[in-house]
Amino acid sequence: MFKPSDFQGKRALVIGAGKSGIACASLLAARGFDVLLTEKKPLKEIKPGLKGLARRVTVEAGGHGGDALKCGFAVKSPGLSHANPLIASLKKARVPVFSEIEIALAFSAGRLLAVTGTNGKTTTTVLLGELMKAALKPRGRALVCGNVGTPAAAVAAKARKGDAVVMEVSSYQLEDSSWLEPAAACVLNITPDHLDHHGSMAAYIAAKAKVFKFQSGSDACVFNYEDAACRKLAKRCPSKVLFFSSRRRRGALAAWAEGSELVFRHGGRVARVKPPALPGAHNLENAMCAGLMALAAGANPGHLKKVFRVFKGVEHRIEPAGTVNGVRFVNDSKATNVDSTLVALKALGAGRRLWLILGGLGKGTPYAPLAPLLRKSVKGVLTIGADAPRIERELAGACPLISAGTMQNACRNILKLAAKGDTALFSPACASFDQFKDFEDRGRKFKAFVGKLS
Repeated sequence: MFKPSDFQGKRALVIGAGKSGIACASLLAARGFDVLLTEKKPLKEIKPGLKGLARRVTVEAGGHGGDALKCGFAVKSPGLSHANPLIASLKKARVPVFSEIEIALAFSAGRLLAVTGTNGKTTTTVLLGELMKAALKPRGRALVCGNVGTPAAAVAAKARKGDAVVMEVSSYQLEDSSWLEPAAACVLNITPDHLDHHGSMAAYIAAKAKVFKFQSGSDACVFNYEDAACRKLAKRCPSKVLFFSSRRRRGALAAWAEGSELVFRHGGRVARVKPPALPGAHNLENAMCAGLMALAAGANPGHLKKVFRVFKGVEHRIEPAGTVNGVRFVNDSKATNVDSTLVALKALGAGRRLWLILGGLGKGTPYAPLAPLLRKSVKGVLTIGADAPRIERELAGACPLISAGTMQNACRNILKLAAKGDTALFSPACASFDQFKDFEDRGRKFKAFVGKLS
């Protein structure tokens, strides 16, 4: 656990000059620490992002020098492997290494509500944030941060007593954290993802389990009953376990779907609430999870009804991007793994009128699970990016496959091939870093290009 008082007078090392690293370095500097921000990229590549950096932070670019090992503690970029030479050297020198979210929470007075899982995290986090804003008004605030896009270090320290810090936490961030105790947490689902980083499914699951590992009996954690890995994890959870299900109504469930409503069991009472108007069964699960977390954190069914009625979803997740010549374009750039693309296909695939844009930087997981839905729902797949050859090999015969190379070429090809009423779904099932800065950059460029086509 990071306690600032234990490290007063010691120099802080922040590794990585991305958004979270810059926010963390600035926070530590503002709290009186001497900070060294170290980055292997050359200064000219990171200079644009340094504009928001606190002046008293020392920047080391183009590699990591000997001063790094002289620091009293370190904060690791979540993307760095623990096998990284600098991380290995720090551990050998017994320099404590913390996560950015741990540092941020050490300076926060708000309650932590932590959302994790393989898919659905961002929608659930944003929805939970809206629920808590409604529940805490006018005396408290809900501050949304983490893997959702805004670094925890830029937000969490602003939380006062009575506020809620609603945080999307990734397996990378959890793996790096030595102590987190959310008042309410969740594990939405677990399917293979980031295995290239974690090394095995067991290590990936172990990272996810850290979201509840240090909770107490007065806390709560929400699990998806339909996910076998979640049910198994729930047996190890030390806090109050709350299950939701989109398929059944019996058993010890705290929330379930019934007809056109979601049913919540809370405080000895049952409340029926219309879900948000979002496509797909996965969004029912996201709403149940966010609702249960909010109820555990002090919201009431009235808050759920009010927020669900107006919630419109989040950017880059099955998001309408416009219609061109009668073809509807959908931005699902947030789909950075195969399971997330499967969710989108299930949500939009009725009627076999889909054209799917697939590809990017692969994560080492197989694409074969897509084949049954491609045969059922997709007219053709247009491949892009670094993993296109592998996608074409693994999905050969499932449906027509067209090598497009880039997102722009894929869109142009779809307009030549599609009929009015068809849908072009940009759901890559891959990371974006081969051709784009991140999935947000990828999604915004997709929407901008569709806008030019129209």
